[in-house]
Amino acid sequence: MLPRLVCIALLSLTWKTVSGLPCTQMFASQPPPSTVNGVRPSDVAVISSIGLHMHSTELSTVVSRLTELMLMFNPVLIREETNLYASQQRTLVEQAEDVSLDLQNNQVTDVDRDWKLVLLFLQVDRLCAVKQPQSVLQTLVEELDDALQLLSSQLKRTIVSVALWDGEQHKTCMDANSEGEVRLLRTMLTQSLQESVGELLVKRRWYNDRDDFSVSLQDKPLITGPVSSAQSGRHVSEAEATQQTDNLMLQMWTNLLQPTVGQQNRDDSGQIMTLPCPTEDRPFLRTEGNSPSNSPSDVSPLLLPFTGTEMPCEDFSPSASTPSSVHELRPADINVVAAVGDSLTAGNGIAASNILDVLRQFRGLSWSIGGDDNLTTVTTLPNILKYYNGNLTGFSVGMGKEQTPQAFLNQAVAGAKSGDIPSQVRTLVARMKNDSRINFETDWKVITLFIGGNDVCDHCINSLLYSAENYVQNVRESLDYLHKQVPRALVNLVEPLYILVLREMHMDPSLKCPTYLVKILCPCVVLPKSNSKALQMLENINRMYQRSLHELVESGRYDTRSDFTVVIQPFLRDILLPRLPDGRPDRSYFSADCFHLSQKAQTLFARSLWNNMLEPLGNKTAVQDFTTEINLKCPTKTSPYIRTFINSDYRYTGPPPTPGPITNWGSDFSCVDLVPSDTVPTSVNQLRPADIMVVAALGDSLTLGTGAKAKNIFNVNKEYKGVSWSIGGDEDLESVTTLPNILRKFNPSLKGFSTDSVLSKQKGFNMATPGAKTSEIPAQVQDLIKAMREDKKVDFENDWKLVTIFVGGNDLCHYCIDQNTLSPKNYSHNLMVGLDMLHKEVPRLLVNVVEILEILPLKAVHGKSLPCSLVPRTSCPCVINPVENSPELEEIKRINHEYQIEIQHLLSGYRYEGKEDFAVVLQPFLHNSFIPQIGKGEADPSFFSMDCFHISERAHAEMAIGLWNNMLEPVGRKQSYNNFTYDRSKIHCPSQASPFVFTKINSLPPPPVTLPPTSSPTSVVPAPKCPSSLPVWVPVVAGVVGLLAGSIVAFMLLSCRRKDKVQRGVEMKATNF
Repeated sequence: MLPRLVCIALLSLTWKTVSGLPCTQMFASQPPPSTVNGVRPSDVAVISSIGLHMHSTELSTVVSRLTELMLMFNPVLIREETNLYASQQRTLVEQAEDVSLDLQNNQVTDVDRDWKLVLLFLQVDRLCAVKQPQSVLQTLVEELDDALQLLSSQLKRTIVSVALWDGEQHKTCMDANSEGEVRLLRTMLTQSLQESVGELLVKRRWYNDRDDFSVSLQDKPLITGPVSSAQSGRHVSEAEATQQTDNLMLQMWTNLLQPTVGQQNRDDSGQIMTLPCPTEDRPFLRTEGNSPSNSPSDVSPLLLPFTGTEMPCEDFSPSASTPSSVHELRPADINVVAAVGDSLTAGNGIAASNILDVLRQFRGLSWSIGGDDNLTTVTTLPNILKYYNGNLTGFSVGMGKEQTPQAFLNQAVAGAKSGDIPSQVRTLVARMKNDSRINFETDWKVITLFIGGNDVCDHCINSLLYSAENYVQNVRESLDYLHKQVPRALVNLVEPLYILVLREMHMDPSLKCPTYLVKILCPCVVLPKSNSKALQMLENINRMYQRSLHELVESGRYDTRSDFTVVIQPFLRDILLPRLPDGRPDRSYFSADCFHLSQKAQTLFARSLWNNMLEPLGNKTAVQDFTTEINLKCPTKTSPYIRTFINSDYRYTGPPPTPGPITNWGSDFSCVDLVPSDTVPTSVNQLRPADIMVVAALGDSLTLGTGAKAKNIFNVNKEYKGVSWSIGGDEDLESVTTLPNILRKFNPSLKGFSTDSVLSKQKGFNMATPGAKTSEIPAQVQDLIKAMREDKKVDFENDWKLVTIFVGGNDLCHYCIDQNTLSPKNYSHNLMVGLDMLHKEVPRLLVNVVEILEILPLKAVHGKSLPCSLVPRTSCPCVINPVENSPELEEIKRINHEYQIEIQHLLSGYRYEGKEDFAVVLQPFLHNSFIPQIGKGEADPSFFSMDCFHISERAHAEMAIGLWNNMLEPVGRKQSYNNFTYDRSKIHCPSQASPFVFTKINSLPPPPVTLPPTSSPTSVVPAPKCPSSLPVWVPVVAGVVGLLAGSIVAFMLLSCRRKDKVQRGVEMKATNF
């Protein structure tokens, strides 16, 4: 019992991000409750789980954290662990039988008098593993029903809380291809199961036939995410995983309590979690009796609107002869339609009658490419064009995925982002070339490209991957391919829709939209708070996507021949939501998930696209107004053509002015506060950039600057130390961007940097050696200490020093040759030995440990020179030589990740926190590196030396900026990627509020401020302030005494309970015959 109470006492220390405990309503009911609707958290004597299995490690952690929390309400709470991990083959009914028997046979609990909480988890993964999830869903619900009925018949005084668990979001789901499609599929299956379980509980009246038993359903499934490696393109850190677990625990706890109004779980910064407490007026665990839920039947049904359109036009004639110019193309001249894009073009959920139907792709109803029925019943662009040309082909019909015959030239993929469009257009062109119904050379084609919504939805997760530059690059690559491959084509480039209006659908609870589901599909749109910086960033990126398409097209890039053009159709630039008479958004324009569009909205999209095609450039409608009737426009005798820039008499603005040649890789400097501390600081946690007197570096050839300025193959092995990112000091910052050159702006007297100029060539304290592995770091440390001690310019005891360590690439490159010596454990151990030496021997020192980079992008570097063919293969055989997707390459990826984990683990502890003048900080800017590409799968060679292995001066400059900016970011909130794009103004500055180089200690948030009491359901208790004269041992002794007193009281309570049970047992035995 004592260890358990010690664990409880330390709970607030281990959860550093949690505030809000203890709560005021933490005492058990007096007398004990007799009905299930009056049970407080403190009344629960036993907590048990059903549905866990050996692979549910994260869920088990969530349950453990929840149990720790409930122990604070009842220190003698018992967690029934006999059947903690069930086999995946055991049914819920079998597990329910086990729990029932365990509770009845438990000698500590009283199965008839103690209140019990049973957590029952349904694993969504079971639905995702089959191709016919509907039948499995029904089976799972029936199995749940049987399990709940068994528990109801065998257990008294029990609350069962049912929750859906989907902790495998990254796994493949059925036959889904893309990551976006997997996410959509899993999310819809989860919501469908949630609704089905809700309907079951309503049908069974929550199994509340007795006053002492009830079943409740957690309002939202427990889903890991939205931040995952699949979405963000990076590994989830240990801190992020812990935060995710805490969030799930918080979600479970919140849903166990009676709901309250206006409850906040996180502060404005998103850093501090506030645990909700039972309140005086709502102190009980939630049941249907004390907190009626909104049943699924409360959701208003989706309307089935009239979706046909009247054709007002009269002249449907083609040109007298097939036109040779796209600028003289009449609607009747168009023979083929095609489209690429995401789920809005694939047709997901257009005619959905329930949430599971959103998975169905109604391609025949799709606004830009569908061809079901005719215009009188289904409004689509092809159905409009069929009036002009009855032999039109290419449109999709019916339902199915992009590979099916009925999809035809609708190659949109659910969940697609801009990076998926190049492969879609290649597939599209191949289909057009190989289909006998299409004369590829002579038929006129209209291709609609609409993409970008999913990029915006995930932008906040990885702002570099989904940057406007990458977005337009993906679109440009796609259009370039169409321009090169497809004759006689007009491309409708539809602007990305203004997606922020989607937020309004999920801010009004009366609409009963499944908002939690959309938080998974589109987290960056739904999650930000109103008027927040995150929301403004979202608005900016949405608009930048739209503007970037205009810059691309108006460059004239796609108007180099008369039979091809690209026209931007801007009708979705702004959107006016449809409204009900009471002013609320009209849900009937959306599918069952309140994210995809219904046929009603698709109808208006089709009309607006057609009208845009007939409107001249410079005068196109740029608003999709759902509040007004949209009628079809018609070609006129004076303007019979589909509008292009020539027949609109429109002048392109032309490409943006070409920037002048880049003469160097220097940076501009805008920092103002350059002064040092008033007195030399004694603590590393109060170190300003101007206080740093000495710089040094350890590592390999990347720190030596090998080949950085090589212009020919004879210099690829030459060391250009003066431009080395972490230690070089050639010229000045305006010409050469390095960490020392940045620091010299703060302290011109800085010492230790390397130079390579003709007039001044010095090694400085650059102790790196070519080809060095981590095992050589201790020797480099010894050399560094010796050099600094012997340098008369360095005051070894009093000067503040900055050492940067970056090593491990050579370990990875040769791992397959010597796996034991180069193991992740040895990598971490060697670094630890070097850091221990620095910690012991060097005063006044801050150490930057730069996290090892993701090394696989090295395979994408290509060049025609002889060194490019030889050096990478010999210098890095374990990365360069294995073929793509081979087991050997997968092993290197795994070891790369383990190296990163090992160094995170080493530096996350307290090993180097014993000295006030010493700190080690992990700088993670290379954790995920995104190097721009010049083509599909080919890295930009300007970032690499002549040997395609070492990095160029340009890359050294980018790494220097990344390191410096990391140093000015708090630990735990550092940028874990580097933006390798040229910009002279990327250097950050210390702020007045945060003038110091960040360490683990000065990154901690300030102590909580005492707030006046409010009626809020949460309780935030500030730390008591002790008088300054109070001896430091007094609170320690008081804490120990309090802990022992609590232990004794808890022991006495437990002893009384056991004694009472033994006494009752004796009495029962006395009446037996």
